[in-house]
Amino acid sequence: MAPVIGIIANPVSARDIRRVVANAANLQITDRANIVLRVLAALRACGVTDVLMMPEHGGIGRHVARGLSRAAAHGEAPYPTIHPLPMPVTGTVADTHRAADAMRRAGVAAIVVLGGDGTHRAVVAHCGAVPVAGISTGTNNAFPEHREPTITGLATGLAVTGQVPAEIAFAANKRIDVSLNGRVEEIALVDVALVTERYVGARALWKPESFRELFVTFADPEVIGMSAIAGLLEPVTREESGGLMVRLGTPASGVTVLRAPIAPGLMASVGVADWRRMPAGVPFVPEVKAGSIALDGEREIAFSAQDRVSLTLRDDAFRTVNVGGCMQHAAQHRLLTGAPAPVTAEP
Repeated sequence: MAPVIGIIANPVSARDIRRVVANAANLQITDRANIVLRVLAALRACGVTDVLMMPEHGGIGRHVARGLSRAAAHGEAPYPTIHPLPMPVTGTVADTHRAADAMRRAGVAAIVVLGGDGTHRAVVAHCGAVPVAGISTGTNNAFPEHREPTITGLATGLAVTGQVPAEIAFAANKRIDVSLNGRVEEIALVDVALVTERYVGARALWKPESFRELFVTFADPEVIGMSAIAGLLEPVTREESGGLMVRLGTPASGVTVLRAPIAPGLMASVGVADWRRMPAGVPFVPEVKAGSIALDGEREIAFSAQDRVSLTLRDDAFRTVNVGGCMQHAAQHRLLTGAPAPVTAEP
């Protein structure tokens, strides 16, 4: 059987408080629908004929359906058939959790995700061994690499149809497990920040004076958000084992002051006390006794002095489509010079 692809497009990503305090972008529904259409066209060009799509009430699906209808009216068939998942729509992150789990159980070969770091985290929490192909449509997009969606669709199609060997087509990724009182409560794909504010409130991080400790899976000086702080101190790539831990403080407390882009167009002065490597598999116990825990830039968990918090970085925690590797292989082997018949990728 030909492989089936899942698509999860978040209609409300990039709408947190950073849209007010910074210069974050906000893609319109039509823009998101056009991204889906570009991905669909690329998938069909690689031989993918069927797609499972998360339903939503934001309007992405309606605009995509219009695009499909226009193509059919002109006698064109450049897109796969879309099958909406039969699931309730709540307009919350529960939709993403439910869709990722349903796609995994349905046996999709990969899941294309439109969203920011939070959306991708929600998918990874439930996708299991199914590889993810990320497209940036959020506020802080540290995890999904910035790339034209058509290329992401092409790479995904080439990967799942077996035209690119699995060892090239897919890449292993790290995550951080956040344990509270001995139980893993949440995960983070990019960073975990501990702040002194106890309330979750507006969720998004944008007040550096409350930052105290930072743990990252990779530290990239070319991204924005909390990972940028670590990246400007000691870069750690996505491919190497382990991450980085940074102790922070207020600039007035005598620590080193770092200027970092913590949100789009928002430069902040961040106090840095020290930092060190975070080996994989080693639990770290934060020094902060009470406050809240932010996962990939959003506060999710409040904790008190009575709670036991530990953080453990995991190598090889989930898979993504290696877009760059797929496209290099396609060029070297001239995969797009003809119309090779798709084959089912080996597990």
